Amino acid sequence: MPKEIVSFSDWEKIDLKNAEILEVEDIKGADKLYKLKIDLGTETRTLVAGLKRSYTKDSLVGKRVIVFTNLEPRTIKGVKSQGMVLAVSNEDHSEISLIQTDSGIGFGNKVS
Repeated sequence: MPKEIVSFSDWEKIDLKNAEILEVEDIKGADKLYKLKIDLGTETRTLVAGLKRSYTKDSLVGKRVIVFTNLEPRTIKGVKSQGMVLAVSNEDHSEISLIQTDSGIGFGNKVS
């Protein structure tokens, strides 16, 4: 089923930036979630991401990812998440793959 068409002005409101995952921690009582510390070049942020079934903690550290930075913060399992890391998944979310960037460009640059 097709989604609603988004205007260009709506697209311009979304702030996507490249970042690096610096640290990954388990969240007590969460079987799907990790707490991520990410580097956006000018700041670090904490995100909560449902990546546990597809990635180990060690495999995530150092990955260069895309982050939705101006998403309204939300507290999940007691952790304030300040954005969302972008990934692709199948319909039932049993398979998840991070959207990653090539090396070379600094962190915090806008995706367009």
